Amino acid sequence: MKQDNLISTITALATPVGQGSVGIVRLSGPSSLNIAKKMLGFEPKPRYAHYTDFLRNDGSVIDKGIALFFNGPDSFTGEDIIEFQGHGGATIMYEILNETVSLGAELAEPGEFSKRAFLNGKIDLVQAEAISDLIDANSKTAADSAMRSLKGEFSRRINNLNKKVIDLRVFLEATIDFSDEEIDFIEENQVSSKIKSIHAEILSIYQASQSGSVLREGFSIAIVGKPNAGKSSLLNALTEENSAIVTDIAGTTRDLVRESIIVNGNIINIIDTAGLHETDDSVEKEGIKRAREATEKVDLVIFVFDARDISPDRNLLKLQDMTKPIIYVKNKVDLTQEDIGIKTIKDNAYISISAKNLAGIDILLNTLITHIENKSSLEGVYLARKRHIEALNKTMSSIENARKQLEMGSIELVAEDLRSASQYLSQITGEFSSDDLLGEIFSSFCIGK
Repeated sequence: MKQDNLISTITALATPVGQGSVGIVRLSGPSSLNIAKKMLGFEPKPRYAHYTDFLRNDGSVIDKGIALFFNGPDSFTGEDIIEFQGHGGATIMYEILNETVSLGAELAEPGEFSKRAFLNGKIDLVQAEAISDLIDANSKTAADSAMRSLKGEFSRRINNLNKKVIDLRVFLEATIDFSDEEIDFIEENQVSSKIKSIHAEILSIYQASQSGSVLREGFSIAIVGKPNAGKSSLLNALTEENSAIVTDIAGTTRDLVRESIIVNGNIINIIDTAGLHETDDSVEKEGIKRAREATEKVDLVIFVFDARDISPDRNLLKLQDMTKPIIYVKNKVDLTQEDIGIKTIKDNAYISISAKNLAGIDILLNTLITHIENKSSLEGVYLARKRHIEALNKTMSSIENARKQLEMGSIELVAEDLRSASQYLSQITGEFSSDDLLGEIFSSFCIGK
């Protein structure tokens, strides 16, 4: 049975499995230094690179490399850390790893080094997640955003905001004890103005976080339109795969088809939907219902229509009521002998293509990239996760409720809503977090991180 997290000594490969010029085995915990003494034959100095032999228990040499010792609490995890940096062959690395286990270390779980850093107060939860996000970043923009979070910029904004919420709550709770002078206190200290200011700041952080969420989880689009407009052909053209069935029979797609592509380092998640039309078929009805639901969750909608359709019905999805971007794609222009190209009408892009011939697909992709860059171009974007977005949403709701309660004169309820807002903000940085949440977060990390 695994020992308590902060008592046991853990070990893991800190570099990918396989052949390479350098490989690293990392240890953290109270026995790290003793294990190092036995494997090196001497006690390493803190923060000093020792070029030396790595020894087995019988004194034979496993490898020759560099040993580093970082003594706690001045280390990443806050504990004693040892790194054995040797030649990166799998056999050698596992020999070193097995030797550390034979000397009392336990194999680390995914993300356990970062988890210990969090539990020991070396980093907060946002910074811990940023380590994983930095490793997984698929573009320079995403890496820069993850680094901002790792450096603590996101956490500082959250903590500064939380302090304002707490200060205001403490003030209101104090005024409750002086009910005769309550109204004067509130007016003199501009409580309403402060609540509005807090809401504006939450909205600013929320917008930056939403943009960062696109960088991390991908930009999502839904392809919609009437049956046989060429939606599935467009999906296949974008993915360069036969992801969807394409026939001359209308209504082939009855459920959502999901695919992902990477363009210029950006993840684009594409959903092909059922054709929108009036039908009595129960299966088609369900597919159309799912298509409409999908468009509510994506970042952008591509409305595809047949070039031969003189008046495509754009009201099928109530596109005129949408606040999200819409790209109109006139498909099958090879049948009407029209030119491939793009034009802008009332701030919406209209692109003429032939999905079958792959003509104009590059124009569509470039337009998508422009939308992605615009969405993630806010100053100070953070590589936010879904849980951050959800917590900020709940915080905004609590602040909005506080404003309404203030207008009604319910000071006790205002203070309670501010308390809820503070708790949601604290969940982002991990000041308040459940064991289940921590387990879910760190289990997605690499082993050795």
